[in-house]
Amino acid sequence: MALEKGRNLFKKISEPLVSKLEGVNPATLTWLTLPTGLAAAWLMMEAGQGQDGALMFVGAAFLMAAAMALDGLDGNLARATGQVTRWGDYLDHTLDRVLDVVWILALGYNLVWFGHVELAWIAAMLTMFGSYLGTQAQAVAGSRNYGGFSRADRMVLTFVALLVAAIMAYTDAGSWGEWNDIEFNPISFIIAISGIGGIYTFIVRFFKARADLQSLDKSKPLSTTKDKENTDE
Repeated sequence: MALEKGRNLFKKISEPLVSKLEGVNPATLTWLTLPTGLAAAWLMMEAGQGQDGALMFVGAAFLMAAAMALDGLDGNLARATGQVTRWGDYLDHTLDRVLDVVWILALGYNLVWFGHVELAWIAAMLTMFGSYLGTQAQAVAGSRNYGGFSRADRMVLTFVALLVAAIMAYTDAGSWGEWNDIEFNPISFIIAISGIGGIYTFIVRFFKARADLQSLDKSKPLSTTKDKENTDE
């Protein structure tokens, strides 16, 4: 989606910082996303009402943004300094998936604002399904599939939801309504959007990957047993 185009903008903005980090191992930045993201998750889960809850939501939003910035910086640094490695790419994708799940579950385990753990788990797994097809397409075809509801889209909406929740917490505002014991508020909405977005992403990426792989199979077919037998002869 459109927000993925922000990658080029972020690359341009981060160039001065990347030049100052030339002596840093990109993997160090990658690993730093984990404690930063986990700290954000803790604040998401513990935020309640009142001024303290508002501060925790704001802190969670900016720690999540910091984790995302580190996630972008590590790749930019690796490419700028010629330190691109398969391990670095693998580590980056692994920690991305870990934080994707942890953030959704942290919001779901917030008993003040949501508390329906089972729905948070469903949303987290649906998000993983969509993400899996993107990384699997890269593993099989060699090119990343960014179609559907991207991680960047989800993170921007989550950031906005956390800030709106902070305002509601600070003003002691109630929910916007309720359905089946589920309150309508920024947290429940972002969990729902994550789940629905996961389904949408899975469908879009599945059919895109099928078309790409079938085209690749025609232009560059994999070797068959018969081919191998002919070669052996």
